[in-house]
Amino acid sequence: MDLQLTLVIAGLVVGVVVGLTGMGGGALMTPVLVIFFGIPPLAAVSSDLVVSAVMKPVGGLVHIRRGTVDLRLVGLLCLGSVPSAFCGVLVYRSLGNSEAVQQWTKTALGVALLVAATGLIVKAYLALVARGRRAAARARRAAGEVVPRPPMDEGDGVGTLRPVPTVIVGVVGGLIVGMTSVGSGSLIIIALLVLYPRLSAASLVGTDLVQAVPLVASAALGHLLFGDFQFALTTSLLVGCLPGVYLGARLSSAAPGGLVRRALALVLLASALKLLGASDPVMVVTLGVVVVAGPFVWMLARTRHGLPARPRLISQTLTSQRDSTILSGPPEKRPS
Repeated sequence: MDLQLTLVIAGLVVGVVVGLTGMGGGALMTPVLVIFFGIPPLAAVSSDLVVSAVMKPVGGLVHIRRGTVDLRLVGLLCLGSVPSAFCGVLVYRSLGNSEAVQQWTKTALGVALLVAATGLIVKAYLALVARGRRAAARARRAAGEVVPRPPMDEGDGVGTLRPVPTVIVGVVGGLIVGMTSVGSGSLIIIALLVLYPRLSAASLVGTDLVQAVPLVASAALGHLLFGDFQFALTTSLLVGCLPGVYLGARLSSAAPGGLVRRALALVLLASALKLLGASDPVMVVTLGVVVVAGPFVWMLARTRHGLPARPRLISQTLTSQRDSTILSGPPEKRPS
């Protein structure tokens, strides 16, 4: 099969996954290019960031329209991330393009993918906690208690603003994104969760996505000027990614998002181990342990938050629809 057509198909698949899960494409596209296509890491990072710079604003505008963005946090994060992302490209370029640098990039990318997989798990856990709270409130109402209905945004907001730590998070996140293309949708969202635990899941995702727009744009500009940008490679990826994101977004309401995210976390873990140079036996054992133990750990987490250990498919579908309404629907359509 022609290489360009294969790249278009790869871009389409990654775009669909991004549309389904809301996850940044850097955690998928860059390792796909490096592992399966043999693209040099610097070229893969450069092309992926340019593709992301085109895709990110679409999701950001959606969250701004829904009001799930804290612009104060966006400003503080961008204050640190935008210049550091550009500087990350310069630092990377100053190291040269030797085999040692390419190998170092693979290692850094592997670590970043581990963080991305952790970010997926954290997002899923946040959604689980929110469902547990709603289930507990419904049970109390059924028992005759008067329980105030939660607002559309269940969190209490940012609380006390922490400017200096927030800017530092932006600096570190921007530097990592500029050098690996991974982190805008994983590392920073975990840091925001630590700094602002009262921030709701919807605002957490929306704020992270909007701040990633100028961050990725800065990193992409740096790679266009000083990186290893390849026009033909990037064009092929865009041809597949753009319709893929649209298709994934259309399918997201019907697809089993939890199952997709679990499979994606497993893929990210496997990619990270591969880039970090793990042997085949180590990869098999590690992935086997995760596949076997993961469901039991998740069932324990569900029961801890008052949910059944294994939800029925119909109940899970209704819950996903209710979550989607809470995150995106207008106030007059909130579920009771």
